[in-house]
Amino acid sequence: MSRFRRRRPHGVPGLNLASLPDLIFTVLFFFMIVTHMRLVQPQVRYDVPQGRQIQQDVRKSGLVYVLIGKPVDAQGRVLSDEPRIQVGDRLVDVGEIGAAIDEERGRMSDDERSHLTVSLRVDRDTEMGLVNDVKQALRRAGVLNINYSAREVDKVKK
Repeated sequence: MSRFRRRRPHGVPGLNLASLPDLIFTVLFFFMIVTHMRLVQPQVRYDVPQGRQIQQDVRKSGLVYVLIGKPVDAQGRVLSDEPRIQVGDRLVDVGEIGAAIDEERGRMSDDERSHLTVSLRVDRDTEMGLVNDVKQALRRAGVLNINYSAREVDKVKK
């Protein structure tokens, strides 16, 4: 007669984690590629007006954002109802716009500097007098190309 060995109960085999780093890096690279990085952190809250005939500017080089709206803190709470002007990453007054634009020009290459465009993103409740003052300050600073940001009117809305 042969001898039979008593079988011991086997445990659950360990999980093979060899491909986990590959998967994690693949997902990481995917999110790095598709994520839109914000160039300027807004320090003002603005709700751009709506328009019917909007053209999108695809050029990103030589573009300086000027935001006009109510100032907010880091948590997004409105600090004041008085509109403020943001050029790049700092809040300025109308008289300081020329110096702020010159500072932004200094950061650009020669090609970008020759195609400098200022994108105005203005809150819809801002008085037009302030916008005109900003436009005059930009004209004195030598900015010839200005575009206005707006969002398209909802077509579904009835």
